[in-house]
Amino acid sequence: MEPKRVLLIINHKSGNQKRENIEHLFAAHMQKRQMDHKVLELSDHPKTAINNEINYYKPNIVIAAGGDGTINMISDVIQYKDVLLLIFPFGSANGMARDLSMPTDFNQALNLLENGKVVKLDLLKINNNTSVHLADVGLNARIVKRFQLDKKRGMLTYAKYLFNEIFYIRSKRFVISYENIVRRVKAVSLTFANATMYGTGAVINPEGKMNDGLFEICIVKPFPKIKLLSIALHMFKGSLSYSQFFETIQCSKAFISCPRRTLLQIDGEVIGKTSSIDLECIPAAVQVIISKDLHYPTLVS
Repeated sequence: MEPKRVLLIINHKSGNQKRENIEHLFAAHMQKRQMDHKVLELSDHPKTAINNEINYYKPNIVIAAGGDGTINMISDVIQYKDVLLLIFPFGSANGMARDLSMPTDFNQALNLLENGKVVKLDLLKINNNTSVHLADVGLNARIVKRFQLDKKRGMLTYAKYLFNEIFYIRSKRFVISYENIVRRVKAVSLTFANATMYGTGAVINPEGKMNDGLFEICIVKPFPKIKLLSIALHMFKGSLSYSQFFETIQCSKAFISCPRRTLLQIDGEVIGKTSSIDLECIPAAVQVIISKDLHYPTLVS
């Protein structure tokens, strides 16, 4: 792997983790290997800045230092382009990085430029928006909305809103159409999953593969509040498929309607309320650098 131009995109607003001097480490690594390199720090209008910089600089590799939202914006720009993506977890939850077991040490992440391997991952198109990881309506979407309005970031802030929302769990009715099948379901949440787990480590999609040309609709059915702890334990043990209150639908395309408008979030960003959701898998759309020495249950080998 011999990149010519490497672009580091940093989103300092993604989380509240300790700010290491990744720009200095990046420059030292690039200079030692005589690689052309550049840094883009995101501020206002990040999607426009990413698109302009990639089209102008034309990097061979983009390093995303941010959370799932940052990876989402970059992937939307580079999909089906001859550009490799290296993910460094620098956000609040870092679900995508966790799914791919990406190093949390920046030097170790940079070493993957020479020692890693490239895999092609699917994307998910949701109402003309791109998703790289997880999107949902229902319980988690409401938590994400409250989380976004808070100036503080990190897992403790997310946990605060999760705890508050638990007391107001409610379900909605959905009509799910896929592969000439129509299902009417009542659910606490629907997750549209290209991957398996949230950044907390809670597994919402135990059977998910990120490069199989399919996605899963994960249905959490109404449940007695006394079962909440049991469901949470199943999620953190990766055994949610054994719960009677959980079901998955696997497909490549689907359409979902809801009699009452419901809040939609994609990769940690609130999109807004909608009464219809159009879903389609975009196969092998983005090339990602991962470790070649580790086994990934979330990938088809």
